[in-house]
Amino acid sequence: MKLFEMIKNFRNDEDGAVTVDWVVLTAAVVGLGFAVFQSVDGGLTALGSNISTEVAGVTVAAGD
Repeated sequence: MKLFEMIKNFRNDEDGAVTVDWVVLTAAVVGLGFAVFQSVDGGLTALGSNISTEVAGVTVAAGD
């Protein structure tokens, strides 16, 4: 009978449920971060290229 009691207690134990919830939530946040990075990556590359072009075309006069 002790085996059945152990199985019953194991089935009713909810200690790991919170951990699973946090793991799923963390995975969702990381996945969302990757999705945002993928959608913004092309625009950031183009913006960096535009800034580089503009800065390369600027001349600074030396002050005496």
